[in-house]
Amino acid sequence: MKQPTVLTEPKPAPIAPEFDSHSPEWYLNRELTWLEFNKRVLHEAEDERTPLLERVKFIAIVSSNLDEFFMKRIGGLKQQLGAGITELSVDGRSPQQQITECYAVVREIEAKKQQLFVELMGHLKSQDIRILPFSELTRAQQKQMRDYYIQNIFPLVTPQAIDPAHPFPFISNLALNLLAGVYCTDPELVTLVRIKVPVGPRLPRFIQVSDDFVYVALGDLIANNLDLLFPGMNIAFADLFRVTRNAITEKDEDQADDLLQMIESELRERKFASVVRLEVASTMGELQRGMLTAELNLNEHDVFIVDERLAMSDLFQIAAIDRPDLLDAPHHPCDHPKLAGAPNIFHAIREQETILLQHPYESFVTTVERFVKEASRDPNVRAIKMTLYRTSAATKIVQYLIDAALNGKQVTVSVELKARFDESANIQWAQRMERAGIHVTYGVVGLKTHSKVIYVVRQDYNGLRRYAHIGTGNYHAGTARLYTDLGILTCDQDIGQDLTELFNYLTTGLVPKRQYNCLLTSPKYLKPALIEKIEREIAKHSPKAPGLIQFKMNALEDADITAALYRAAQAGVKIDLIVRDTCRLRPGIPGISDSVRVISIVGRFLEHSRIFYFQNGGDEEYFIGSADCMKRNLESRVEVVTPVKKPELQAELREILNVQLNNQRSVWEMQPDGSYVQRQPKNEQDTVGAQETLINLAQTRLKKAGSEKKLKKSKKSRSGSRLG
Repeated sequence: MKQPTVLTEPKPAPIAPEFDSHSPEWYLNRELTWLEFNKRVLHEAEDERTPLLERVKFIAIVSSNLDEFFMKRIGGLKQQLGAGITELSVDGRSPQQQITECYAVVREIEAKKQQLFVELMGHLKSQDIRILPFSELTRAQQKQMRDYYIQNIFPLVTPQAIDPAHPFPFISNLALNLLAGVYCTDPELVTLVRIKVPVGPRLPRFIQVSDDFVYVALGDLIANNLDLLFPGMNIAFADLFRVTRNAITEKDEDQADDLLQMIESELRERKFASVVRLEVASTMGELQRGMLTAELNLNEHDVFIVDERLAMSDLFQIAAIDRPDLLDAPHHPCDHPKLAGAPNIFHAIREQETILLQHPYESFVTTVERFVKEASRDPNVRAIKMTLYRTSAATKIVQYLIDAALNGKQVTVSVELKARFDESANIQWAQRMERAGIHVTYGVVGLKTHSKVIYVVRQDYNGLRRYAHIGTGNYHAGTARLYTDLGILTCDQDIGQDLTELFNYLTTGLVPKRQYNCLLTSPKYLKPALIEKIEREIAKHSPKAPGLIQFKMNALEDADITAALYRAAQAGVKIDLIVRDTCRLRPGIPGISDSVRVISIVGRFLEHSRIFYFQNGGDEEYFIGSADCMKRNLESRVEVVTPVKKPELQAELREILNVQLNNQRSVWEMQPDGSYVQRQPKNEQDTVGAQETLINLAQTRLKKAGSEKKLKKSKKSRSGSRLG
């Protein structure tokens, strides 16, 4: 018998939640998303596809990142608590809620890091690389290391007793310390002693025992030779600990008579700033741990017990061991095809008008450093102006600027003294340049100068011409080999005029609302311009001609930009975000952000470049610059974002975006709840990471340019022989 047909009502489509751009539920927390980034970095230490010593390096990176997180982010949240601030963050969390949730995630990361450390030490042992406890050395090795200690370390070690006659000593930020207990005859009468482990540039954390890759930790070496410090006494215990201090000690710049003196004062205060974290070895007794906690004015939840090894950022030393078979294949940045073989960089720029630079795939030394070097020596160059946020002794740019001043050129440098953790170095650079006759300014009161700009005025054959470099990264030779950054070398007239206005503002602080032809600058213009362009994309979007926005940056933290992107997504605009770490926006929420994709790239280089792309109804716009979509960048820093108009260079930026968006090896996709899932390669071709692909593309561009030059030369030669 035929069964009757049962009619069922179709299931209703899911109803999109009502969108209120002020509702906390749509915003992820800045601190927690940054910690999520460190989980992704730590995964590189777990990933067996990563070479062994590179895996060790990623543990060191995460350790260093967490140190900075406590100094800056936890330090800032604790200051808010101390000031009685109860205002909630845009994601609806109080300062105490953020600290509590961050601590839970940090403990999770630390546990994973400790587990990975044990695993990697096992793998290193199979490669004859070992960090051995002193007790596991042979007697001959122990004697050898004791002799080494007496000759090279013992004179540097200073014990400090902690008793009624000796108050609790000052503990330096991130310094490694031993807390020892010593007694004469009665073990009940123990004296506590603090010993600072003198790790420094000339005394590494891990001391090589022999010509083989066998090491002993410096703290372990000291702890096992305490009889030299306390002859005739008994050692009850000796355990490692270290503290992290708050790095947020900024004063009111408006009240400062001298910015240089204010920064120097801040540095002194930071040295003695309050402690925000105590790390102790798991071997330390509860009584001693409690004493340290009380003396440092901390709570129990501020104490982190470490099972394996403290201060794992020191593992950079192990990661640098000369074992090429355990490292990534060496990367040598190639020359830029438009500059290789060009006898004069200004002629090459003038011929091209604008040249796009991709670091570290293309050499920083033969592009940016060369630009300043030739400017310092070129008799036709009249003036050089530059912003300096971070640099290093290995970077020759400061010397070239000094050479330029000595060669009679007008040289002006805007030095950002408040570049976090580079204040002391920047003071020294500023003083050195001033002594050479360079006009040094310290930017605009109340704003950090974060822009990356070099501006050169040259007397060309047809009058004064302005040349410039505008970049996404610092003028730092070291990071130029480790960070992915973009820049342009240009003689574009509109950009040159805008930079004239910019430097007049930087050197005076006057007339912040200047007229710019094409540059997007903060704090006045960049944020409104980005929001206006997002709204324009919404207006031009249609089912037949869908809109497209693509941003690549380090962080999306600004609530207004996030809200504007949500509005675009609700209108149906497709949005691709390549965000390295902090991202407040939640992708893939039905009816709210279906059209948004958020990915993060983690690889051998730190992603640092910024690209802003708007489809604009077919009249495409590309921008690069120094700013992330963070409130501080958009509202309290001087940033420069420049358009890239040349079709050939737009194609290069398109290639970068496509490579990263489509890669299957090094890409993590954000889920609606803020977690990330790593893409898995589907075939053999997908196993190459995005950064390795860009290395290959840069080398291909250079080879192609070389072949074209040879072909041109050959044709010219044949043409000349026929004429002859």
